[in-house]
Amino acid sequence: MTNYNFSAGPGVLPTPVLTKIKNEFIKNEFTHMSIIEISHRSTQFEEIINSAEERLRDLMNISDDYGVAFIQGGGSTQFEMLPLNFANNKNRIAVLDSGNFASKAAQAAVTIGKQATILDSSKVDHYHHLPMLSTDFNADEYDYLHLTTNNTIEGATYHQSILPKTVGRLTADMSSNILAEPYDVNDFDAIFAGAQKNLGPAGVTVAIVKKDWLKEQNIENVGSMLRYQNYLDKHSMYNTPPVFSIYALNLVLEWVQEQGGVDSMYAQNIEKSSKLYDYLDNSTFYHALVDESARSLTNVVFTTADLERDQAIAKDATKEGLFNLSGHRSVGGFRASLYNAQPIEAVDALITFLKKAENNYNDKH
Repeated sequence: MTNYNFSAGPGVLPTPVLTKIKNEFIKNEFTHMSIIEISHRSTQFEEIINSAEERLRDLMNISDDYGVAFIQGGGSTQFEMLPLNFANNKNRIAVLDSGNFASKAAQAAVTIGKQATILDSSKVDHYHHLPMLSTDFNADEYDYLHLTTNNTIEGATYHQSILPKTVGRLTADMSSNILAEPYDVNDFDAIFAGAQKNLGPAGVTVAIVKKDWLKEQNIENVGSMLRYQNYLDKHSMYNTPPVFSIYALNLVLEWVQEQGGVDSMYAQNIEKSSKLYDYLDNSTFYHALVDESARSLTNVVFTTADLERDQAIAKDATKEGLFNLSGHRSVGGFRASLYNAQPIEAVDALITFLKKAENNYNDKH
């Protein structure tokens, strides 16, 4: 029986990457020691982190106008780091509340003394559709507009074609769909993404910030570990970086390049998600929760509309080797995460199981 991991994060990693990590974990042929033992000041690690940045820039077409940093602390730290660095003119940010993590970003800004205005929210609809920017939005009233491109928990996505248009500064949390579909980095002034969903293991977060915007900031009373400029000046080595996580991230980026880059990943993710959504849309037993135009390619959320039944089916799925299908506790139902490393065979196996579960239920009723 083949096992498949549908976890929303930490998520599935490419098998070739896991194999290479396993082979190099005890002794790397270049370092002659375990990858987790090498110094972050070593030539070997310098080559690794340089390679990671170069590969990310290549895959996302990141120009020299942007700095790239590898930072510890996850997306939750970025919720505070962004406003600390960039909300210093108006001391006010705008947020489109499209889900749990967008809401947390607003709350974090308030916690550190900034104002956060929720321009629009789809919470009343359980985040089944996306909040949008009104035509009378005045960007001059805010330091920036923050959005979450993909809502991992609720399964709604701002695809490139439906990104809000603003003449002001735009920042994005891309944690769960970075490299899964193409975005024009030039549309954003800052982007961050926790690695553990689509870039690698937990422990490192990628930050991409517009350098001229950063230089405009007059930052006072902000600790040195929370200043982007320190990471850029020291090439992400202001302190000891997460060596292993950056090493693994570099291997994942190499794998994505070998697969044909983001466009290839995007095509595969459309194929995988469309196959699952088509099945759900033609089923009278299951149904997808998110409006069709906003459906995520990476986190497919669905239900049978019966909480206990959903839980029983998810439990049975585990016995069949389909792991971590239960939806987030705030949503319930199911969540199938189809990150770049998830093979289409996993979708086929899931659909086969879902059909079996539906037939078993109908036979009993």
